Amino acid sequence: MAHQTPKLAGVMGWPIGHSLSPHLHRFWLDRHGLAGDYVPLMVRPQNLASAIRGLYPLGFSGVNITVPHKEAAMALVDRVDPLARRIGAINCISIDAKGRLEGRNTDAYGFFAHLEASAPNWQAKGARALVLGAGGAARAIIAALLDAGLEQVFVVNRTGDRARALADDLACSYGDHRVRAQPWQDRTMLLKEVSLLVNSTVLGMVGQPSLSIELSLMAQGSVVYDIVYKPLLTPLLKEAEARRLVAVDGLGMLIHQAVPAFHSFFGVRPEADDDVRSALLKALESSGS
Repeated sequence: MAHQTPKLAGVMGWPIGHSLSPHLHRFWLDRHGLAGDYVPLMVRPQNLASAIRGLYPLGFSGVNITVPHKEAAMALVDRVDPLARRIGAINCISIDAKGRLEGRNTDAYGFFAHLEASAPNWQAKGARALVLGAGGAARAIIAALLDAGLEQVFVVNRTGDRARALADDLACSYGDHRVRAQPWQDRTMLLKEVSLLVNSTVLGMVGQPSLSIELSLMAQGSVVYDIVYKPLLTPLLKEAEARRLVAVDGLGMLIHQAVPAFHSFFGVRPEADDDVRSALLKALESSGS
């Protein structure tokens, strides 16, 4: 049997100890019998450029990029794929044999693949959505929704300037005005207009304040998607379940976005199945979340 050269990948963020990505990628490495590893890389924002430049000399085949680096990292790679360029943020860097770095965004794919799997009766085309938050994840989520044919996406953020900047950026990228920034205080009233609510903020995460929003205005059959996965069932999702709305947790987005990333790092396309979800649930339990 030919000797297999181990490959090395990782996830870069600040902080990084909370990330489930090493558990996820190591599960797939074991499943497929691949030589290599996937490691957490704790990088301060002021050290991001030097850390990214050091990846190729250190033998990395690629890294995932997480908070707070998704937007800043885009300016530090050699090439950005068209979807990531439209989004304005990357979460994945692939490194070729010559050391060239390509920035990609797999968050959009991961979000929508999990949405389709979890809410098969929800129809994207012509729908309206409300997205809370205006960071890199929100940009990817909104781009996925626009690409799927949504009629309107409302975006609200505690810092209104960021929501307006996001809406302006995506208007330039898409050549239309389907994304509308609205005041944070209008978030509950906007639920009358939409069939999908997405929380892309940290509100509701362990150690963070709860998200204050009233779901009673949402129509039956509407979808509530929270990208937080610590805890897995956030207060927002508990209320959604109590009101018999379709509740979608953030663990599935994490798993699905990792599929194309793992493929680019290790050369094998893994399955986002129940076994990997069970492995991550055990990791969450062992961490006390």
